[in-house]
Amino acid sequence: MDLTVYGPLRGVTGEKTITLDPDGRTVQAAVDTFIEQYPSAATQLTDDAGALRPSVRVLLDGESAALEDPLPPGASMTLFPAMRGG
Repeated sequence: MDLTVYGPLRGVTGEKTITLDPDGRTVQAAVDTFIEQYPSAATQLTDDAGALRPSVRVLLDGESAALEDPLPPGASMTLFPAMRGG
């Protein structure tokens, strides 16, 4: 699957879009696989308990997605990390 990242996540991946082979067929599995491959992204996406930060936005094929949503074959996902500042 293609995963597009924004903000500081681009500095972690070095690219806007990467190819990801999640270990599972849910949005959560894709997020987990991304963090496993790019551990320094964890602070941008998860809190101290490992839960996805409320301000993180996940899109699946351009639509807002929940972590439990299925990940269809050939889907594309977009991650917007937690934003700070004001």
